[in-house]
Amino acid sequence: MLHVVIRGAPKGNKPAILTYHDVGLNHKLCFNPFFNNEDMQEITKHFVICHVDAPGQQVGAAQFPQGFQYPTMDQLAGMLPTVVQHFGFKSVVGIGVGAGAYILAKFALIHPDLVEGLVLLNINPNGKGWIDWAASKLSGLTSNIPDVVLPHLFSQDELVNNSELVQSYRQQINNAINNYNLQLFWNLYNSRRDLEMNRGGTALNAKTLKCPVMLVVGDNAPAEEGVVSPMADSGGLPQLTQPGKLTEAFKYFLQGMGYMPSASMTRLARSRTASLTSAGSGEGSRSRACTNSDSTEGVGAVTQTMEVSC
Repeated sequence: MLHVVIRGAPKGNKPAILTYHDVGLNHKLCFNPFFNNEDMQEITKHFVICHVDAPGQQVGAAQFPQGFQYPTMDQLAGMLPTVVQHFGFKSVVGIGVGAGAYILAKFALIHPDLVEGLVLLNINPNGKGWIDWAASKLSGLTSNIPDVVLPHLFSQDELVNNSELVQSYRQQINNAINNYNLQLFWNLYNSRRDLEMNRGGTALNAKTLKCPVMLVVGDNAPAEEGVVSPMADSGGLPQLTQPGKLTEAFKYFLQGMGYMPSASMTRLARSRTASLTSAGSGEGSRSRACTNSDSTEGVGAVTQTMEVSC
């Protein structure tokens, strides 16, 4: 049973933005700071947002009974077409973090016709070896589950310094998520298999993602080795520590897909433009690029929120 939160209403033929959180979080802990960021409003007014919570991870979820068999990662990915069809979405642009990124990548591999693009944060496409799996299993038996998942979410520097963000999330994970349900999800994530993806053209009949993909990772995140260029000064969870930078990158990603061609610049982009203009003010007049909000895509009525179970 998936818990789904819808914000806004479908906008014409545009895809929905579908999010999937990391293990140890839910959609509120994982995405609220990002989607509530001022710059993100320029994007959210053009798309309906669909937040998916993994089974039993939402705030106030009932504890699963003893012996409950948590769905596999493949099964979790296989539930998403039901969500898409239930709400009548033609397609989605997925934003996933950690375990959620893995699930969305699996979903896109199985149902490429439903996914227009993916933003994958801190994804680890590889399964765990037996030694790593056993170590994770043992740590889950001997430690509090919030302390077990924190090293998965945050950088070593953040943990050593016991930053305010780490302290806050330790408390919220302990209070907002049923720890028994979280343990089941954690065990399941650590028993995942390799995604077994290849770049297109590298192998005959290679399994590869057919849609545009943006890979994001913090410069000190546990998943840093999986990407080419990390996002600077963003610790372990870029959507929490650098929402402005991520919003700007996401906006350009959407524009590259043909959406929001005339969206206004983010505050970060405006500040860069102002700096460049100031630096070049003594070099004579120059032509300036100007972007405006797309007036043909009128903003809908007040955003509505709907919670359902699928």
